[in-house]
Amino acid sequence: MKKVLFFLIIVRIFSVYLVQTFFSPDEYWQSLEVAHKIIYGYGHLTWEWSQGIRSYLHPVIISILYKILAVLKFDSVDFLVYLPRIFQALLSAYADYRFYNWCNKKKWSLFIVATSWFWFYTGGRTIINSFEASLTTIALSYFPWRSKDENTRFLWIVMFLTYIRPTSALTWAPICIYHLKKSQFSLKDLIIKRYILIGLILSTFLVAIDTFFHGSFVITPLRFFKFNVLNSVGSFYGQHPFHWYLSSGLPAVLGINIIPFSFAALNILKNFNENSVDKVLLSSIGVTLLGYSLLSHKEFRFLLQILPLCLFITANYLSKWSRTKSKFYIWIVATVIFVANVIPAGYLGFVHQQGPLKVVNRLAKIAEKYELEQGKPPYFFFMMPCHSTPYYSHIHVNVTMRFLTCEPPLQNDNKKYIDESEKFYEAPMKWIRTHLPVHPITALPTHIVLYDTLLPKVNDFLSIYKPIDLFFNSDHLVSSRSGRNILLYERVHHEDKTGYLESMP
Repeated sequence: MKKVLFFLIIVRIFSVYLVQTFFSPDEYWQSLEVAHKIIYGYGHLTWEWSQGIRSYLHPVIISILYKILAVLKFDSVDFLVYLPRIFQALLSAYADYRFYNWCNKKKWSLFIVATSWFWFYTGGRTIINSFEASLTTIALSYFPWRSKDENTRFLWIVMFLTYIRPTSALTWAPICIYHLKKSQFSLKDLIIKRYILIGLILSTFLVAIDTFFHGSFVITPLRFFKFNVLNSVGSFYGQHPFHWYLSSGLPAVLGINIIPFSFAALNILKNFNENSVDKVLLSSIGVTLLGYSLLSHKEFRFLLQILPLCLFITANYLSKWSRTKSKFYIWIVATVIFVANVIPAGYLGFVHQQGPLKVVNRLAKIAEKYELEQGKPPYFFFMMPCHSTPYYSHIHVNVTMRFLTCEPPLQNDNKKYIDESEKFYEAPMKWIRTHLPVHPITALPTHIVLYDTLLPKVNDFLSIYKPIDLFFNSDHLVSSRSGRNILLYERVHHEDKTGYLESMP
């Protein structure tokens, strides 16, 4: 068993160093950035924190790591970036180990969880969805699936998850209903002495933490429900059709495993009257997908919540299938699954959207040296869609930085509201003339970061800058405002370089 755990740790730690690409802004802005603000006093807090819809627990855990590094004086940029990722990787490895035990140590379970491309891609990221997926797996492994087992310790994790990620309730509702039906405890005792009591204890603790860090009494799950469900604020960041999770989301997340999973799901539906673990898990997956489909804003990362359930069903199906097949067919299928997962994991983890991490790494080095060389601190302006790169957590120098914001219409009419980023892209030069100072020239940003697609629209402004670096970003544009490359410009220090100023009215 120790060998299995060691193998899984190696896989997850390896993913930390292989996966060097940008996936979701929340990986940085809702975790590392908040933790950096807690420990070092500077960092950007997005609107979610001012509105109290996020629980501080996840950033607080990361801030403890930061505090340890600060005390030991090891808080360099590399340590600040990698230690939280290693922590998440170790948690994911333990979750994988619990998954293996939950699956009765079947070989297919170890193979499926270790080769899942999406879990390899996200298992070492500091996004809260990866944290949630790990804890979900651990809770499922402690769930009393056997009729004689009355252990309820899984409820501590369930209540914890439901508080920090209220959408976890969708996944756990069918499983908890199954637990209430099968338990030998009386329904009254189970609900009052377990569910309600554990929920109250954890909620009191978590509300106290959030109240302390938010600065006022707040119950974040209620705020989350108000903004994201009742007010549908998430739709401001993009909308997808109802069927998106079934037609695009789940097939992409499972990759090649969508094939055995689909066969397994059909088999479960055909024998739905049978009392099986697979039936409960499939019901949980269905409820979660239905609930998420009703919300207009959809993302791949939201499916991390049900990924362990899907992988369990897949591994269970392949274990039954392989009993009647020769080793030759088994090796063929295993090889196809492995290769089909390695390709997207390698490309998306090492190639696609690598630019954002590389450019902030360069900015961190510039920030350390610029003031010594120029006698004044630098000023970085990210002329890109909002949250396109990590921020202070990856630069770790308290310099002036600016990015185009994209806060949703919290007080305004959604139909009339236009965020700053949208206004900029409607007329880049008009926005620049309105928002950036003309005199003195030294008040302008010292460095500009932008995608190459924007370059033709801001060439006049960049006449007082010189290109100093180019970072490959992606072969395929994720939006019309992204680019194949990210460009880094530095302001020319000669005061007579005034092409932009001369073009001003």
